[in-house]
Amino acid sequence: MSTASVLARPGAVLADLIPSPKLSASLEQGGAPTRVRDAALVLGGAVLTGLAAQIAVPVPGSPVPVTGQTFAALLVGTALGARRGVLSLALYAVAGVVGVPWFAGGGSGAGAVSFGYVLGMILASAAVGALARRGADRSPLRMAGTMLLGEAIIYAVGVPYLALAAHLSLTQAIAAGLTPFLLGDALKAALAMGALPTAWKLATKR
Repeated sequence: MSTASVLARPGAVLADLIPSPKLSASLEQGGAPTRVRDAALVLGGAVLTGLAAQIAVPVPGSPVPVTGQTFAALLVGTALGARRGVLSLALYAVAGVVGVPWFAGGGSGAGAVSFGYVLGMILASAAVGALARRGADRSPLRMAGTMLLGEAIIYAVGVPYLALAAHLSLTQAIAAGLTPFLLGDALKAALAMGALPTAWKLATKR
């Protein structure tokens, strides 16, 4: 499928611009090339999130570090769309739980007090991916709003989980797991509102 045909198709996301691999005629029956591409995108999104999680800066007084994890997860959900985004983040979560050391700072397992943020990323990827299929990633302002919504979903799961896991009051959990990250989240939204609409503009010019 050409780039022009994808751009003209309603509900397209950036990942749809990536062509499916050319396989033999026997394998092409039943949409195998598309499944191969989707599997590669799901795996790639999980790996990208895991790599971004290694960018971790401790926050004084908080058990939750500043990482590139949430930004990568929201970009994965937006670029891949809801279905592939959820699969990618679910793969990231499951692999981390069973021992792959790609949670924040090389951690793994479900015992960390910040694991709720990982669960929130799965839900957030569904939301931002669905909005991207409605064109939210093609406008800077809508992209910023999409990112902020995704971050709000992550905190809606992560902060209560932090409160329970670390035996904090909700006020303490907000102070430790939300407030220190607001400025960084605003910067992430600003980056996304420039990056994704620009990617669409470049694709349109091809």
